[in-house]
Amino acid sequence: MPLLIVGSVGIDDIITEHGEARGVLGGSSSYASISAGFFDRVNLVGIVGDDFPREYLDLYKKKNIDLSGLEIIPGGKTFRWTGKYHENFNSRDTLEIHLNVFETFRPKIPAAYSKTPYVLLSNIDPDLQLSVLEQVKSPRFIAADTMDLWINLKKNKVKELISRVDLIVMNEEEAVKYTGESNLVRAGRTLLNDGAAFAVIKKGSHGAILFSGKSMFQAPAYPLDKVVDPTGAGDCFIGGLMGYLAKSGKTDLASIRKGIVYGSVIAASNVEDFSLNRLKTLTRKSVEKRYREMREMTKF
Repeated sequence: MPLLIVGSVGIDDIITEHGEARGVLGGSSSYASISAGFFDRVNLVGIVGDDFPREYLDLYKKKNIDLSGLEIIPGGKTFRWTGKYHENFNSRDTLEIHLNVFETFRPKIPAAYSKTPYVLLSNIDPDLQLSVLEQVKSPRFIAADTMDLWINLKKNKVKELISRVDLIVMNEEEAVKYTGESNLVRAGRTLLNDGAAFAVIKKGSHGAILFSGKSMFQAPAYPLDKVVDPTGAGDCFIGGLMGYLAKSGKTDLASIRKGIVYGSVIAASNVEDFSLNRLKTLTRKSVEKRYREMREMTKF
């Protein structure tokens, strides 16, 4: 069962203690789509200018991503972001941001995508995320991501979004900001009370917590001895989770738990190199190997 992903596509310049990467593939939906593509076909909706490198379009296709919903604007310039990470990778500075064609992005879901059973609303303006929900027909499972910017500017819209999706994903800081609860257990329950059937709070290198009406599930991050570039890790996480669900055709709690572990494995793999360079060569066999290792590490 294919997965629809709507979000940003961009070109990044990234600086970390391990060096620099210029003009590399970025955007929330790029990371999520390539991660999900390990499991099932992805229908991608986004916008770029005609300066978007052909090699990245070819990469999408190679990674099981359909591009019928990707708008390419003649004469337009693609969204660009430049960021520099602090030494501990826990924070970063945005040095430059140019919205370019993304400033006028209004998601248009092709008719062929409208019945896609699984939907992932990557991190974009909640008004745009809500507009996608008006264009899809009876999806089986909807997940949404957000960020502190939208919580600050459009909290009521974020709340409306949560009430209309099955799974909401936030990182630890976003969940605290949105709920006003410093305790993550209370924060997770607040997200459920606002209408989502499931809520995931991402904790970076400390894993993720899944909240549902019946239980909590905490998964560690896959342990690494070196992080090169954490850009897009959260997007890879939710992309892997949703890709697994789409492939399995299930939405039950046990499947979501497995999806979280798959998402954690792919996210960990991605941070081992700049941009999506690691996922270019990562194989499904390698993903399964790390999944089995995670099972052994958490068995008791």
